[in-house]
Amino acid sequence: MATSRLAVAVLIFMTITVGYPVFAMVRRFADLGSPGGVSRWSAIDAGLIGFTIGQAVASTALTLAIGLPLAHVLARYRFAGQGVVEAATLVPFILPTVVVAVAVQRLLSPLGVEVDGINGSLIAILVAHVVFNVSVVVRIVGGYWRQLDIRPNEAAALLGAAPWTVFRRVTFPRIAPAILAAAAVVFFFTFTSFGVIVILGGLTRATLETEIYRYAILRNDFGSAAVLAVIQAVAVAGLALVNQRLQKRLTAASSSSQAILGARPIGSLAERVHATVVVSGTLLFLLAPLLSLAVRSFVVDGQPGFGNYTALLDRPAILVISPARAVLNSILFAALAALLAALIGTTAALAAQAHGRLAHLTEIAVLVPLGISAVTLGFGYLVGFTFGDLRSSPILLITAHAVIGIPFVVAAVLPALRNFDGGVLDAAALLGAPPRRVLTKVALPILRPALVAGAGFAAAVSLGEFGASGFLARSRSSLTAPQAVFGLLGQPAPAFQGQAAALCVVLGLLVIALVLLIDRGRGSLGRSWL
Repeated sequence: MATSRLAVAVLIFMTITVGYPVFAMVRRFADLGSPGGVSRWSAIDAGLIGFTIGQAVASTALTLAIGLPLAHVLARYRFAGQGVVEAATLVPFILPTVVVAVAVQRLLSPLGVEVDGINGSLIAILVAHVVFNVSVVVRIVGGYWRQLDIRPNEAAALLGAAPWTVFRRVTFPRIAPAILAAAAVVFFFTFTSFGVIVILGGLTRATLETEIYRYAILRNDFGSAAVLAVIQAVAVAGLALVNQRLQKRLTAASSSSQAILGARPIGSLAERVHATVVVSGTLLFLLAPLLSLAVRSFVVDGQPGFGNYTALLDRPAILVISPARAVLNSILFAALAALLAALIGTTAALAAQAHGRLAHLTEIAVLVPLGISAVTLGFGYLVGFTFGDLRSSPILLITAHAVIGIPFVVAAVLPALRNFDGGVLDAAALLGAPPRRVLTKVALPILRPALVAGAGFAAAVSLGEFGASGFLARSRSSLTAPQAVFGLLGQPAPAFQGQAAALCVVLGLLVIALVLLIDRGRGSLGRSWL
């Protein structure tokens, strides 16, 4: 009975915060009878859809090409500093997308790849996507590869098969499920990419995500934005289902595999050279943009100094508040969003661990945000919650950030909850404890490590969230650090560009510090956060 009440509470919350905004968006889409309704279909452009898919395909292919060699080295060899290498590959993935995008921009601009508010660069977009997503390939494929029995490979080699033949005929068919699963995840991330495209694509490289934003915010054409948002929502839901099926296939394949001497120390000189080239080359590719960003943030008028950082305390004319105030806003919003996500996520986990249709429905409901892009969610909030002064307050922004973070809390808490005897909760309820007391006195002490990790990840996501914030951070009280970066980047003056770089460094360090603090209690960085 207690878990049923929890489930109902969660379902009501998710209906209001996810179901209603989606309904409002679909209602806009269906309203073709209003003046100008037919013209909304002109927003659908074959070139727009083609570029959205094409850049995602190209980004996925390049990410696999760069990530698979490193996955092989980390899966098959043991060497000093291997944990450091795995953690280093994860750094770009945990950073906000605006930080990675600006870092790539700073690295490529001296090489002749210029990106500004008008002119975009496909090369810059692809590089940023690869830098951001290589860790996905390394963790999924490398983790699966490490579990494979190496004896079939050795048998093929003893029978005279060349190394390439062994890989093509023996290894590749066995790791194909992991490659497909990793490719699906990377394609999902790049298909729904917003921050990278809007910063590095300028006005010449647009995707469905960026056009939803431009139609709604820059052109005030909610009808056209709704058409694109519905198309995007359907596509994202389909991709989410494909991802889910591939992950299930990979899990089933993993459970049937058994590692037998899969990883070994590096032996011959050729293996040492191969491992050194792959590891050093990949790390240079991944970390060079971040190092370039850090170095250039300390350059003021061609001279080294801290001017870009001290300037963050002052409000530039192009922003409604100072960048430093925007950072404080982001920290406050992240803390509040994490608290709300932890409350709803833990309640949902308590309800989902029970048996029955209601529990299953609750688990599905809290995972729905994973199948909705942040841009679509933000647009739904913008067109749905029009009453009162909600648009001018940070309430909608905090709620959207919390909704995005809820699935991560559930993913951390629910397995921990299922690992201990659920009869403890039932016993507390039978003894007359109300649901609130069961939650605070019984469940929370047991779930604290998982809850802290889930809430921490929700806070990290909130700090760097850029998609929904583009629709909801519209006032002094709701401007976030990523939005301040975007505002500074829109000005060509070197002073503003330098402040944007400094703000990105501050934001990146905040996210890394938060992740490291939480990860101390959870072991390996790579295992905890991907």
